[in-house]
Amino acid sequence: MNRFIVHGIPGSPFSRTVLATLNEKGADYRLAALAVGMIKVEPHISRHPFGRVPVLEHDGFMLYETQAILRYLDRALPAPPLTPSDLKAAALMDQAMNVNDWYLFQGVGSVIGFHRVVGPRLMGLKPDESAIAVAMPRARVAFRELSRLLGRQPYFAGEAISLADLLIAPQLDLLAQTPEWATLTADTPNLVPWLERMNERASMKATTWERAAEMAQAA
Repeated sequence: MNRFIVHGIPGSPFSRTVLATLNEKGADYRLAALAVGMIKVEPHISRHPFGRVPVLEHDGFMLYETQAILRYLDRALPAPPLTPSDLKAAALMDQAMNVNDWYLFQGVGSVIGFHRVVGPRLMGLKPDESAIAVAMPRARVAFRELSRLLGRQPYFAGEAISLADLLIAPQLDLLAQTPEWATLTADTPNLVPWLERMNERASMKATTWERAAEMAQAA
């Protein structure tokens, strides 16, 4: 099977999700790194008409939208499986993944993570404290729901890691770099050991912002 190519930005949590999933699968891949200013223009805008990352390229096949990419990888590389065989567990995985995309990233990670980490690091911007303050109530709701969904189980779909964990972990790892993390996890303490457990996985260690930047230089 031909090598997978991930068109993404080092430091992007969605790009990291795809890289981590490829690592979990033991797949051969390459990161085709993009700078922030490259995603809205050619050639990337032809890969992703909405100018976002990541895009997966595989044997001439192009695919965007992270959840679609993850499910493609889980079907193309069935071992180890990252989707539960149990119907209800798979539904819970899907639910957690959508909570991530619609309620954790949108209006939370896209605001707090951007203003605290991404903007300052990549663009030299100062955090917009008023925007962060507006995002905090939404962040509390998202954290509380993720905490409830996780409960006492080790992973979001039960005893085994799933696509949901690989999608959510990079988002929370980015937010863990912000001062808001302590406030948001004060009432959701089960998310802290879960993230620590995820960050101990080889797939997460291999795809940190620093390691992704190294991949970009080596490509």
